Amino acid sequence: MSNNGSYSNDRPPSAGETELATDPASGVLFLSDYKKHEDLQQMLDSNKDSLKLEAMKRIIGMIAKGKNASDLFPPVVKNVVSKNIEVKKLVYVYLVRYAEEQQDLALLSISTFQRALKASEFFIPVLLVDPNQLIRASALRVLSSIRVPMIVPIVMLAIKDSASDMSPYVRKTAAHAIPKLYSLDPEQKDELIVVIEKLLSDKTTLVVGSAVMAFEEVCPERIDLIHKNYRKLCNLLVDVDEWGQVIIISMLTRYARTQFADPNADDDGEDSTNKPFYEDEDDIDGEHDPSKEEKIKKTYSLDPDHRLLLRNTKPLLQSRNASVVMSVAQLYHHLAPRSEVHVVAKALIRLLRSHREVQSVVLNCIASVSTKRKGMFEPFLKSFFVRTSDPTHIKLLKLEILTNLATETSISVILREFQTYISSNDKEFVAAAIQAIGRCASSIKEVTDTCLSGLVSLLSNRDHDVVAESVVVIKKLLQTQPSEHREIIIHMAKLVDFINVPQARASILWLLGEYSDRVPKIAPDVLRKMAKSFINEEDIVKLQILNLAVKLYLTNPKQTNLLCQYVFNLAKYDHNYDIRDRARFLKQFIFSENSKLSKHAKKIFLATKPAPVLESRFKGKKRWVPYHTILTPGRLAIMTCLLSLKFLLILL
Repeated sequence: MSNNGSYSNDRPPSAGETELATDPASGVLFLSDYKKHEDLQQMLDSNKDSLKLEAMKRIIGMIAKGKNASDLFPPVVKNVVSKNIEVKKLVYVYLVRYAEEQQDLALLSISTFQRALKASEFFIPVLLVDPNQLIRASALRVLSSIRVPMIVPIVMLAIKDSASDMSPYVRKTAAHAIPKLYSLDPEQKDELIVVIEKLLSDKTTLVVGSAVMAFEEVCPERIDLIHKNYRKLCNLLVDVDEWGQVIIISMLTRYARTQFADPNADDDGEDSTNKPFYEDEDDIDGEHDPSKEEKIKKTYSLDPDHRLLLRNTKPLLQSRNASVVMSVAQLYHHLAPRSEVHVVAKALIRLLRSHREVQSVVLNCIASVSTKRKGMFEPFLKSFFVRTSDPTHIKLLKLEILTNLATETSISVILREFQTYISSNDKEFVAAAIQAIGRCASSIKEVTDTCLSGLVSLLSNRDHDVVAESVVVIKKLLQTQPSEHREIIIHMAKLVDFINVPQARASILWLLGEYSDRVPKIAPDVLRKMAKSFINEEDIVKLQILNLAVKLYLTNPKQTNLLCQYVFNLAKYDHNYDIRDRARFLKQFIFSENSKLSKHAKKIFLATKPAPVLESRFKGKKRWVPYHTILTPGRLAIMTCLLSLKFLLILL
């Protein structure tokens, strides 16, 4: 060509010198000199494969930089019939990139694909009958990526044809194309199910994972398609690629939970016969140990096909892929007998040596499982000790797990570990550690007094955040047995002058109001101090001052009458409407002599409050909550209004 020199650094090749294309890895592809699409079009129209390859590399480079190359669609599409495999691959990459985004332009590729007539009705891309399996698979991949409803029959016929291809790689690509076509036209579901059924019966490990993926995307409710392939899937599982293993294990977990009995159900009438789930009596794995099976039957009666699934997934706990290990752990958690679930613990602990992202997912899993199965991870307690190099979210998850694993035997070690965490510079972590101490004290009664003493000692800490969090936790613990800890309540009342954190001040005031009968001389004096600083307090503290005033007026009206009136007069003109509204509401209970509400004031405000339950935030994750029972803010407001009206109607 006359302009070849423009692609060789403006220097014509000398005699005998081989003409080479520009290296795509070099920075030349990304220079501003190559912005003229006219030059690229000329190269794509060239008869030389080297120029076409260079042009395609530069176009892909433009796409990688985020530049728009859609105006090159026509000349690129023409090269889809190129005999150079490297050129074809890059053309396919280009087509997949713009197939969905440029649907009108994508129709141009259809006319290029349609070369051979088949079945007298549909055009099938000539590349789908190419002798090279990579080309056939790439052609199907591109064709299924063109989201134009007009070509749905063509894609369907191509998928059916590729599902019977001699190459496993092409059949795998056909399985990947099924969800694409289903999302484009859900009405093709029945025909696609027929193809999926055919692919599920494939005995090639390369195809099985993709076939199950298509099954999960298109027809997960068709469990009957799995029945005849169940044993084959279990036995091929070890040889399937890693991501195929994840998909198959997830599907088999769902399948087994619906088709087999729960091995942990307390059902004395469970069938103890060793009858197979299927009619076929052949032992698939060929390794049958009668003595081991006899022991299994004596302990618990598992269906042989249920046992087959557990036996064939257990080796995958040694997989290098964290997703595979997590999938097997999930399967064992739901399907294995209690005596066998512990085998996944060591595999999950091994994953904690991986990078932070994997650690976070694994720790979330362990935190959820440990609420129900403490014994699984108790031997690995030290693996959850916090390191200074751990990020905050990892530290919080480890704290959660350590708290879940706390027992009478391990609590002393855990509390010593928590004690060292209090001196950390991470304030969020320190607050979580104090809360963890409170949870341990709440769940293990033997150490409640010890934990309370430790938390009280933290009240003299120089860090105000530590003191504030300690006050909040102590308040929750004192609610469980307030009569035994009068001295602690008195000690906390003295801290009101020194603690500035609003949440902590509010907690102290709530305690004094709730147990004012145990400190009759101290509570009125605290109210007097709070009345002086009322206008400077935060809203949460003001609300508790009002509550304290009401409770003291109901228990000691002679001493606190004028003080309460003063507090309510301050609240009457507060800038926050919530404070004003609460003051007007409470005033009707204590200062309206003829009101029927005042007769029931003591029952309402001085009633015994239930002790709070301190439990793991992961504990509720194993329960499913219907959406209609979730209290959204709007629903909560409506229910609150209705309950208030009902209460007032009863009183009046």
